[in-house]
Amino acid sequence: MSTTGSWSTERPWRGIMVATALPLREDLSVDYDAYAAQVRRLIASGCDGVVPNGSLGEYQTLTDAERALVVRTAVEAAGDGARVMPGVSAYGGAEARRWADQAAEAGCGSVLLLPPNAYRADERAVLAHYAGVARAGLPVVAYNNPVDTKVDLVPELLARLHAETGIVAVKEFSGDVRRAYRIAELAPELDLLIGADDVLLELAVAGAVGWVAGYPNAFPEACAQLYDAATAQDLSTALPLYRSLHPLLRWDSRTEFVQAIKLSMDVVGVPGGPTRPPRMPLTDAQEAEIRAATEKAVADGHR
Repeated sequence: MSTTGSWSTERPWRGIMVATALPLREDLSVDYDAYAAQVRRLIASGCDGVVPNGSLGEYQTLTDAERALVVRTAVEAAGDGARVMPGVSAYGGAEARRWADQAAEAGCGSVLLLPPNAYRADERAVLAHYAGVARAGLPVVAYNNPVDTKVDLVPELLARLHAETGIVAVKEFSGDVRRAYRIAELAPELDLLIGADDVLLELAVAGAVGWVAGYPNAFPEACAQLYDAATAQDLSTALPLYRSLHPLLRWDSRTEFVQAIKLSMDVVGVPGGPTRPPRMPLTDAQEAEIRAATEKAVADGHR
């Protein structure tokens, strides 16, 4: 596990929680055996847990049966349900609550939840949405992704969510690292989790206690070393490693992040496979760039 000692069953959303890519076969069916092997590999390589059914796991394209089986597969492979934090986002609030209930039944330790994203929800709707899912009984981590959802969980709203609905943490994906300090001022007990790979160092220095991570899918050991050094404020170790990995980490914030991370997985010999529509294959130029950056990372000794 990560050597910072930040992970515990009391606060299982802390540490390196990998947003897992979902291996697909060429016919676009889910390869559950490959997924279980990937979960085991991540935890054995120093990551603390996994986040199935996030955007990287293409949850929007899964059937209900597939989505439920992904969670059960992750729990079994992790060996401890506390290490599993499923994404429970859905267009409907009742549907999100149902996925949170399923996560609780499967023995998961926490859940990750976007705000309502079928429309530009106002503050009242956001508060009711999180309160409804919280009634499932699992700790709720809010996911702030204003780029994709058009709903921005600004620090003032996060403080209200923490006080009124009991959210325990936020996956911060806005890219605005200045928010870390405002969140700490307004809600000092709310855990800040790094939400984008390419601001890892900046948010770690600002006090983040976890990372909902993408690129450990391909390079778990190197990413665990980077996270440990960054959260320990060991910049002499973290900064050169961050610079070395950043040509890959920045893809986590791009539209093609799923395809990019899956390609890197394939390059290093871990099944990633294609993506389901409507995601399209990478362009030749994109594939060449990601492949070259991945091969360089391997040549530099990263695993």
